[in-house]
Parts: sequence; C-alpha cells; structure tokens
Amino acid sequence: MNKDKKTKKLPKWTKIVLCIFSAIILTIAALYTYSYYTVNNIVNKSEKIDLKEDELGVVDEEELKQYDDYTEIINIALLGIDSTDSTSGRSDSIMVATLDPIHNKLKLTSFMRDSYVNISNYGYDKLNHAYAYGGANLAINTLNTNFGLNITDFVAVDFASLPKIIDSLGGITIDITEEELNYINGYINNINSVSGTNSPIITTPGAHHVDGAQALAYSRIRYTSGGDFKRTERQRTVLTALFNKALNVPATQYLDVISTLAQYATTNLNTNEILKLATKIGSMGLNGVTIEQERFPIDGYYEGAMIDGIYYLTFDATATRTQVMNYIFNDQIPY
Repeated sequence: MNKDKKTKKLPKWTKIVLCIFSAIILTIAALYTYSYYTVNNIVNKSEKIDLKEDELGVVDEEELKQYDDYTEIINIALLGIDSTDSTSGRSDSIMVATLDPIHNKLKLTSFMRDSYVNISNYGYDKLNHAYAYGGANLAINTLNTNFGLNITDFVAVDFASLPKIIDSLGGITIDITEEELNYINGYINNINSVSGTNSPIITTPGAHHVDGAQALAYSRIRYTSGGDFKRTERQRTVLTALFNKALNVPATQYLDVISTLAQYATTNLNTNEILKLATKIGSMGLNGVTIEQERFPIDGYYEGAMIDGIYYLTFDATATRTQVMNYIFNDQIPY
C-alpha cells in the first residue's frame, strides 16, 4: 500500500465528538466528590441501553497478556450520531476514549468511518454501517474484533445538540475573515430555519463571541479558498475554543454543564460506574493529564477502492490491528 506521508484529516464530526466527550469527562471528574444522589439525578437524564456482554467480541485475554499493564487501561466507545439522518441511523463518528493511568493520559482514538471491516453476520462493509445493522452492541463488537480491543462500555452523542452544548458554556470566541463573512450568514439563517433558533447574523470580520448556532455555521463553511481542507481547520478552531472554554468553567457551573450534556447522551453506564470512572480520572490529577488524539488507519496504511461500485477505505488490517493495540495498551506511537 502507499506509504507516502499524507496530511491527516479527522472524519467529519470527529472533532465535535472529541470536544463533547472531553467536556463530559472533565466536568464529571470535577464532580467526583459530589454526593451519589446529586450525580444520580444528572446521570438519569441520559438514555440507558443495556449491552449483551457475550456478544461484544472482546479480544482474548491471552492476547492482551503481552501488555504488562493492560488491566489498568479503560476503553469506552464514543459514537457520534446525526439524528437528522433518520433513514440510515449510521454513526458519523466512531472513537475510543482510553484512560491510561500508567502514562497519565486520556487518549481519544478515531476510526475512519468508511474503513472496510468485517462485521459479524454481515460480512465486509463500512465500519459505520455496524451501528445501523445492530446498534451499539454490534458497533462495539466490530471495533473489538477488527482492532483487538476490550471495549464493554459506550457513550453515544447526538450531534444536533452541539449548539446547545456551546450555549451551555456561554459561547466561544472565533476570528472570522472577510472571505468567511461572505458565507457564514447563509449557514446561520439555515440553522435558524431548521432548528427554530434566532441567532443574529454577523456583519463585520474580526474576533466575535458567537453562540452555538453561529459556531456551527462557522464550522460548516466550505466554499472559501482551501475548500474542504479549510473547513476541517475551522472545525478544529471550534473544537479548540470549546475545549478551552470547558477547561475554564467556574466550579459553580459544573452541575449545569454536565446536566445539559447528559440530556444528549445515550450510554450503558450507570451512576456507580460513572462515579468510579470519575474517581479514576480524579486520581490521575486533571492538571497533569495529557490529552492525545490519534486516527486509524494511519497515513501510509490505507487506500481507497471501489468495490461493486461503492467506495471503501481499504487498509492493511494486520498492521493496523497491531498499531492500535500497541498504541492503546502500550502507549506506542504508531509512526
């Protein structure tokens, strides 16, 4: 396969789900000393789904024993669902959040949604089709069996909630260029029309404190110079601004923020499990935690292919499985 170095591009919505999960995990960690009942009331706002543990395809423990500290590693699947796509029900973003207390890291690993993988009982298909075929259970099974993982928990987030999440944090500040100004208001008007919001248009270039609808509009601009590459840069800009805002939320707002986030999440985790997770994060020390992100397949190990008239992201499955396991369980950078 082509081993030339290429510029990384995270899939659409990956930046958003990274931001949402980071905000959730940071605010939960700040809450880990709160009473059980307070947290329970918040957690109960999220939708609960039970998983069939014997159908999750968890990697054999004998294979994991090559990693000395694998029992300390916690992996959670993060699925980004676009509720506006009611016909397909596919996950627009597939990620794994890894708590690695050995190296004091929170790793957020994204898997390209068009990856050509083996889906149990369905044969080879796109990775994001697994959720459409069998919900979170099959999506997790597909991650575990193709990439050598031991995931038993998940959180799914509805992307339609992004403006509300940004608004719950009081908005963000972004810099809008003259060229971007020519397009952003069309997106703002469209979002207002679809969502019933009433966000004002932006009339001048420069730094602006924007609300959720305006931020979403900014991240959707794609017709300026640079095209889709520039759009992904704008998405990263929104991600960075939102992440930094989440880091600086006053303690008095933690409950309100996590309460808002919980409304748009679906998970199998109960209150006790979330509190245990929060305690784990708290013990790592928020200020000292390194947050990393990686994407698989990595550059040089994939290529596009048309199969029966459909585009798939074919990749070196053996090498990628090894790279994923080494990165998640042994903190080995895959390049």
